[in-house]
Amino acid sequence: MVVAVVLVLIVVGSVAFHFLSPWWWTPIASNWGYIDNTIIITFWITGAVFAAVVLFVAYCVWRFRHKDGQKADYEPENKRLENWLMGLTAVGVAAMLIPGLFVWGQFITVPAEATEAEVVGAQWQWSYRLPGADGKLGLSDTRLVAADNPYGIKPDDPNGHDDVLIEADYLHLPIDKPVKMLLRSVDTLHDFYVAEFRSKMDMIPGAVTYFWFTPTRTGQFEVLCAELCGTGHPYMRGGVVVDTQEDYDAWLAGQSTYAQLYAPEVLKTATID
Repeated sequence: MVVAVVLVLIVVGSVAFHFLSPWWWTPIASNWGYIDNTIIITFWITGAVFAAVVLFVAYCVWRFRHKDGQKADYEPENKRLENWLMGLTAVGVAAMLIPGLFVWGQFITVPAEATEAEVVGAQWQWSYRLPGADGKLGLSDTRLVAADNPYGIKPDDPNGHDDVLIEADYLHLPIDKPVKMLLRSVDTLHDFYVAEFRSKMDMIPGAVTYFWFTPTRTGQFEVLCAELCGTGHPYMRGGVVVDTQEDYDAWLAGQSTYAQLYAPEVLKTATID
């Protein structure tokens, strides 16, 4: 009886904590709603299964407890029960996966008015690139990455000469402006993750992945690498600072372009077609 009561209390406590918990998600980016709703659906489905299984175990512990002279029935197979369990499991898994397909579609369908920002991951630091006055990012190639060209920008592409390079751990973005995040890695797998934005995407060497969001609250938010990328992985941290438009413009005016930092040396080198 003690075991059965403890199991029931675990279920009651878990459900009560869910409804009474002071910790809940905060809307900080435009994509928080549909991502959080998908997570909540998963919580409800897995929570219902958890409660049902634990309560069933508690019932079995009480109902089939040891009694003198009582012998258990041996029933190794029950096709009806197996079919029910298989069907309910399939429905539950589908209910958790299908919303994710719609969320993924929204996550990668970039608004036409979105600006671009590039994140470059390298062991074990972040760097960023923003379009210059022309509003276009220059072409890049991982094979061009070198000490005097850490972003791998093609020096013969004029669109890249005014690109703004941020060789630091913090990227600034203006509030209420949609932005398409282009993600590149120059060495191994990384993952750009900002928990408060519900934004997370793998970075694959030789490829460009992306997602978009609109910051809806000013502040500083931590960037983590969510893919094991070597011995320095735990220290690969950075930040995104969401500014008012005025503060963002002031910060941007103090940044350097590719031409200012590297062009005098890099433009003399050979490029890869």
